[in-house]
Amino acid sequence: MAGRESHRTRERGNDSEREALRSGRYRRPRDTDPAPDIESDSDHERERQARRRERQRARESRDHESQDRTRNRTREPRERIRDQSAAKSRSRDPARKRDPTLEREKREQERRRQRAAQDRERIRSTSRPAAALALDTDSEGDQAQDLQRAHKKSRSKRRQAQPVASDSEVSVSVPVVVKASRKSARQRDRSKSRGRYSTTLLMDDVGASRSLQEPGSGVKRRVVSGAYMEEGQADDFLRGGASSPGSYNEKLHYVNKRKHTEKSCMSWFTKKRMIILGIVGAVILIIVVVAVAVSSKKKASSSSGSGPSSSSNNEDQVPIADRNTDMDPGSWYDTTDFNTTYTNVTVGGLPIIGLFSTWNDSARANENVPALDEDWGNYTSRPIRGVNLGGWLSIEPFITPSLFNYPLSNGIIDEWTLCGQLGGSKKSTLEKHYATFITESDFKAIADAGIDHVRIPYSYWAVEVYEGDQYLYRTSWRYLLRGLEWARKYGLRVNLDLHGIPGSQNGWNHSGRQGLIGWLNGTDGALNAQRSLDIHNRLSQFFAQDRYKNLIAFYGLVNEPKMTALEPSAVVNWTQNAYKIVHDNGVKAPVVFGDGFMGLANWKGIMTGYGNSLILDVHQYVIFNTNQIVFTHAEKVQYACSGWTNQSEQSMSTSTGFGPTIVAEWSQADTDCTKFLTNVGWGNRWEGTYDTGITSTSILTPRCPAENSSCSCTNANAGVSSWSAEYKAFLKDFAEAQMYSFEKTWGWWYWTWKTESAPQWSYQAGLAAGVLPEKAYSRSFDCSNIPTSYPGLSETY
Repeated sequence: MAGRESHRTRERGNDSEREALRSGRYRRPRDTDPAPDIESDSDHERERQARRRERQRARESRDHESQDRTRNRTREPRERIRDQSAAKSRSRDPARKRDPTLEREKREQERRRQRAAQDRERIRSTSRPAAALALDTDSEGDQAQDLQRAHKKSRSKRRQAQPVASDSEVSVSVPVVVKASRKSARQRDRSKSRGRYSTTLLMDDVGASRSLQEPGSGVKRRVVSGAYMEEGQADDFLRGGASSPGSYNEKLHYVNKRKHTEKSCMSWFTKKRMIILGIVGAVILIIVVVAVAVSSKKKASSSSGSGPSSSSNNEDQVPIADRNTDMDPGSWYDTTDFNTTYTNVTVGGLPIIGLFSTWNDSARANENVPALDEDWGNYTSRPIRGVNLGGWLSIEPFITPSLFNYPLSNGIIDEWTLCGQLGGSKKSTLEKHYATFITESDFKAIADAGIDHVRIPYSYWAVEVYEGDQYLYRTSWRYLLRGLEWARKYGLRVNLDLHGIPGSQNGWNHSGRQGLIGWLNGTDGALNAQRSLDIHNRLSQFFAQDRYKNLIAFYGLVNEPKMTALEPSAVVNWTQNAYKIVHDNGVKAPVVFGDGFMGLANWKGIMTGYGNSLILDVHQYVIFNTNQIVFTHAEKVQYACSGWTNQSEQSMSTSTGFGPTIVAEWSQADTDCTKFLTNVGWGNRWEGTYDTGITSTSILTPRCPAENSSCSCTNANAGVSSWSAEYKAFLKDFAEAQMYSFEKTWGWWYWTWKTESAPQWSYQAGLAAGVLPEKAYSRSFDCSNIPTSYPGLSETY
């Protein structure tokens, strides 16, 4: 035990020696043992004492340093202030009366050290090793209780003599027991630095518990020499348990215990929070990963194209230059079935934005035709049955007259003037039309009607605009691409139709700009011809991609060039140049060119040697010809069965015509009464109000079969619900007669699928009215049994 308790050990020293000898640990010298060399032992003892004193001085020096560190680290701030104040008081009054108890303690300690030295001398004189005393747990308990009582008594006396001062004015003497506590703390620090075990005793271990008083309940300690214990140096050699009771510091114990408890509680709650946060974080991470994976799979953009690219579905990642343009998905009116991931990839200078990276060509339009990824076969034995999507991406006044509902004085007669009129609302108005006029449901209905091909008209401003153009630039391009994907979904093959080209190829409103022909004609004729070739260069690069090789069945160069007003040789030369560009860029689909209203027989021997890769396109209507519009109902059916059939057969033979031929436009209309059909404000031939402003081309006398004032457009423009049964029978016969005739070529496309108010021009309306076959490939009419009249049907109807 350490210094304060060594007096009890001294009193029991002889008994302890005898107990050690009885235990067999040390034996008495026998007569047979050699006599010890007393002088040698004395020299050795002096050397050991000198080394011991040197070690003692080194330890005391370290104790002073450790004392300061321990006090600053473990004492409460108030105790530090008290210690500092007491030290100042002692420095101011060095002659201050010392505590008698402290003096007695010091004198007693000195006597114990002297007795310990005498014991060591006595042991050496008997030539025996220094006796080792085993610590008894009962004696340790007694000593602990005595020390606690002395400690409390000393503190009580000092408190009665001098009260505790405030935090700001502290002037009390530091009790001895506190010094002992500090010394024990220094020894614990030293024992830690030396790698020895050291444990702080809690209050229950010293003085307040029976654990040290009952045999077998105390902390086991290492056996050390009684001399070292009497000198108060046994703490450094105690192992396996707590330090001496004198090392206990009640305040330090409380602080350590509180910190230990708080740390344990915080550790538990921290661990609990970390577990919960970890689980929540893992769930969130899984959700984010799954969402990103699904989004990436659904919205991945095509990787085909040239040059580097960047993509993102974050609007903030759209480059500033592309924001609020057709390259910015956030500005699109409609995002249905579009890939809204931003990408700047282009093919042929045309963006792929909006497309998904995968496609499937396994669909078929109906059971009578092959799937898209299968070869169609021979078009002469399996003719095309198709429909146009007119008025959608190339706007025509008669198909959507609501867009042109302006006073005639405003001069809104075509898409050019409409765009000028709309001004800042141009994009919102026209994109809404693109998004809503034709939807996926239309493609599904087309396939359900037994149709296997669609022709999609579009104009050059879907690709490019030039200085002075008023058209809406490139917005329709994205809707064209979406329309192609819808066609793919329902197994519908596509005829791409460039319906309007720079300068206008015919001067009609469906070319974009009504008036003069500026393509291959006039001041900018050559420039516009080259521009149109440049357009095809870009288009053909884009549509030469693998994703379109099964979908695009025909590639149209230009719709209805008015060769009666142009130099035919210039048109033919341009056609050959365009063909070369398209095929050199890799398009495998047959290239389509228009007959130019020259008559099918006049194409014999022109542009030969192309085989089935160059196709002649003819459009057949009776209402735009003053000689045919006057036909009666029965005569119109007869003409379809005989006249157009003969023309088709002649054109299909290279000996009498060009060769491969298609009929890409026709309708059931038997009058030209439809509003805006013959240009806005020009009137019509049926009633004799067709005024072009040019005498040679105006029709100012009625051209209905009656050719008199009884000719009226009232019945012709009436709604489907007012149609008579006889009129419906005529319309159906007329439609099926044309189907029969045009299937003598490679096939046909009805003009058009949908209109706002012209049912004779709408395949959709004709199906609903029962004036078209439910399935285009299943018909009841036979040209071998043509009716001679339709009783009850007025010829002015």
